[in-house]
Amino acid sequence: MNLFVSNLHWSEVDESVLRDLFSQFGQVIRVHLARDRETDKSRGFAFVELTTREDGERAILELNRTTFHGRTLFVCEAEERKHD
Repeated sequence: MNLFVSNLHWSEVDESVLRDLFSQFGQVIRVHLARDRETDKSRGFAFVELTTREDGERAILELNRTTFHGRTLFVCEAEERKHD
């Protein structure tokens, strides 16, 4: 299950921090932290892919609207990208 995670602290949260956070819910397949192309700084959101839907749903239930590095996390299922 692919998750969208937003409102991340831009300077304290990187891919390894997210992998550690989400690995408590199951196997993390992929973490992609969105970065600014010019500055390489975090844009404050990421995509985290977990092996199963059950693991993803549990992560959403337990992490959505919790405080992480001083910010309120928003975690939901990522929407499929529509290609024109």
